[in-house]
Amino acid sequence: MARAKSSFICQSCGAAYTRWQGRCDACGEWNAIVEELVDSGIGAGPKSAKAGNRAVPLVPLKGETESAARIVTGIAELDRVTGGGFVMGSALLVGGDPGIGKSTLLLQAAAALAARGRRVVYVSGEEAVAQVRLRAQRLGLGDADVHLAAETNVEIVLATLEAGPAPHLVIVDSIQTLWTDRVESAPGTVTQVRTSAQALTRFAKKSGAAVVLVGHVTKDGQIAGPRVVEHMVDAVLYFEGDSSHTFRILRGVKNRYGATDEIGVFEMTTLGLSEVANPSALFLDQRDEGAAGSAVFAGMEGTRPVLVEIQALVAPSPLGTPRRAVVGWDSSRLSMVLAVLETRCGVRIGANDIYLNVAGGLRIAEPAADLAVAAALISSLTGSPLPNDAVYFGEISLAGGVRPVVHAGLRLREAQKLGFAAAHSGRLGEGDRLAGLRHGEHGQLLDLVGMIASKGKARGAE
Repeated sequence: MARAKSSFICQSCGAAYTRWQGRCDACGEWNAIVEELVDSGIGAGPKSAKAGNRAVPLVPLKGETESAARIVTGIAELDRVTGGGFVMGSALLVGGDPGIGKSTLLLQAAAALAARGRRVVYVSGEEAVAQVRLRAQRLGLGDADVHLAAETNVEIVLATLEAGPAPHLVIVDSIQTLWTDRVESAPGTVTQVRTSAQALTRFAKKSGAAVVLVGHVTKDGQIAGPRVVEHMVDAVLYFEGDSSHTFRILRGVKNRYGATDEIGVFEMTTLGLSEVANPSALFLDQRDEGAAGSAVFAGMEGTRPVLVEIQALVAPSPLGTPRRAVVGWDSSRLSMVLAVLETRCGVRIGANDIYLNVAGGLRIAEPAADLAVAAALISSLTGSPLPNDAVYFGEISLAGGVRPVVHAGLRLREAQKLGFAAAHSGRLGEGDRLAGLRHGEHGQLLDLVGMIASKGKARGAE
């Protein structure tokens, strides 16, 4: 009998090698490479299944299109991130830290769909049926018509789903616990995760049911397992949050049927996750008004404008190498803003310890936060508090200019709705200016620095 072929696969990133080595060259992890069989299973190569010589019919590009059928959960924040509800026949991957509330949110979504007459199947690989029922009772969902199963074998799960009436939604918690007997490796390994995800994705396309897969995350915040799993599914959602805060953020990083980078905000309560209709008011709650180093940033998360507080602290450093601590923003972006302030604006700030924090635990990725960060840094350095009724947004160039950003009108309208009376940004278009809102348009960062510094000097003279 022919010897089964094997490969050495990194369990952190999925990179394959022909022989074992201690350190993965792709992700840098040590002792993460394990030998696995790769010539069999649901996700095996093309030679394991013959496609035959069947011709595929070609159709013209021009023709009638049909919108994807969706099932709306009624949870507005979840429907917003998914693009209007779960698409029938799609596969979604939901990741997040342990205990962040993934299972709670999906159980609430399952109960909401069941109340709308949808058939929902919840497959748990981590908890027994009694444990799932106990959590449902704690959330007040004990009477929901949701079908439960506690199973980890993929073949048994698929046989169970195909034996009964066709479900509208299938939730699998979690993909790392599933295994198939066609692959000779332990559950949770790269091969098992990949083959299990491929089998469930194929079931979703064939049956028309929406399949939601729950995935664990690594210490870096990425969904554990190979990146190919994220390419298999139609949408990837990350559940973010901090144990020190009560709110959670559901962020869509990939969506074939909706906008990416869309967020939904929830608050963790004793009865589960409740929706937050106005995230800006939540992030600005208990803002440090009148304190130096605090600036309000008017940002965009997908199609939603969000106002959030940027906090900066500039302190003299007793060390030869000053500290740089950043929470919620890109540390390399902070280094760039500091370099522009030093070189283009003449601000001597690099020798100080600098701490930057996005209040509330929100993570910001867009460069439009450059101007708010610079304003908070100068405010802390000069000891001059910024006006409480002003927001800041704009991208800073390496030449010291302030560039305009997209969706300026939406940012300004959100700021005006929450009572802000002034906005500092780059150049605005004619249709972006709002009546009743003072617009501070800055072509150069030096203009904003001079304005804040002058207020600080005037305050010191008093």
